[in-house]
Amino acid sequence: MTIDLNADLGEGFGVWRLADDDALLGVVTSANVACGFHAGDPVTMQRVCAVAAERGVAIGAQVSYRDLAGFGRRRIDMPASELAADVLYQLGALDAFARAAGSRVRYVKPHGALYAAVTEDPVQAGAVLDAVRRFDPALPVLGLPGSEIAAAAAAAGVPFTAEAFVDRAYRPDGRLVPRGEDGAVITDPGAAAARARRLALTGRVEAVDGSSLAITPGSLCVHGDTPGAVELAAAVREALTGAGVALEPFAG
Repeated sequence: MTIDLNADLGEGFGVWRLADDDALLGVVTSANVACGFHAGDPVTMQRVCAVAAERGVAIGAQVSYRDLAGFGRRRIDMPASELAADVLYQLGALDAFARAAGSRVRYVKPHGALYAAVTEDPVQAGAVLDAVRRFDPALPVLGLPGSEIAAAAAAAGVPFTAEAFVDRAYRPDGRLVPRGEDGAVITDPGAAAARARRLALTGRVEAVDGSSLAITPGSLCVHGDTPGAVELAAAVREALTGAGVALEPFAG
């Protein structure tokens, strides 16, 4: 049994660094790299891509709204053509650094408010898929199972991989609990490790009301900005390998 472990990386800007990218790149198998719109800058993107390529970590484009001040967590209702252009721009920027490091962008994952929007909004989901198809129709999209972007990817013939979150709480409908609510973020490494092991072995996770959700993820996510992210990711990796689950990038 194999599964991917991804994390949001490169989410600093200038002299500010949000997470310990180097340490996380020693744990995860896929890196969702900020492309400059919610975080990241050319030097940061170059550094993260270089280390990821050196360590065999798959590089993914974490595309977002143009919202540096809000860290991409504020929804922007914009014409589909403009959103598609913004996503295409981000893909090209990150791919330049990935190729310079001897790798390439291997998948796409929306960030923050855009991730939430493409879960429920078919227009914005279609805009993201339009950009992906124009960049590379074989490029996989990573997202929430049962989402609008999953449906749009299937309709467009674009590969889609479902992910599950080990550090975020779920509502009974399979959506994530909004970050502003109590208990939305799981910071205990033991709890996250137990969730990861259960997801990998049984394809199930417990929602906040105690119900059991069925999810078959190809990748598990740890957020780089979660408090203690490195320790949490390391605990998840240890729990998975201890259960006989091999960690490999989902996107080749």
